[in-house]
Amino acid sequence: MFEKSLLNLHSNARTVQTIDRNMDNKMKTTVRIRLIYALLILIVIILGLLSRKTAIVPLIVGDILYAIMMFFIIRFFFLRSSYRNIALISLSICYLIEISQLYSAPWIDQVRNTTLGALVLGRGFLWSDMLAYTIGVAICMLTTPYLPKQKNTSNTH
Repeated sequence: MFEKSLLNLHSNARTVQTIDRNMDNKMKTTVRIRLIYALLILIVIILGLLSRKTAIVPLIVGDILYAIMMFFIIRFFFLRSSYRNIALISLSICYLIEISQLYSAPWIDQVRNTTLGALVLGRGFLWSDMLAYTIGVAICMLTTPYLPKQKNTSNTH
């Protein structure tokens, strides 16, 4: 009886070690994927800023990159969400920011007149920006097989 209890205890200890090892691997994978998305966000921001500095690149490219950046930011925070949900959330945020440009008040106009405010909130509503955001998120959806992903343990992915 005592030997059987020792064997069970030893078996349980091995199970706990295996679980710990698996959790360590999942955490390392999560950190690695988040670092990749952080790097992608940084690259897209740099490309977006550069696109505004040259007349060769059409303005719509910057707006497409803005939507791509938003997709990567949302994905960074919600690794286990489906790409479809990430696309819907990021596109909704882009649309809401664009629609908010129809609102004008002294306080928000002051924010928009700063460099950071103009980059984040924009300056004026344009239907072409809505199209650009849709194109940007569509690009992300078309390239999802090549993006890093976190396995979803709840099988809703």
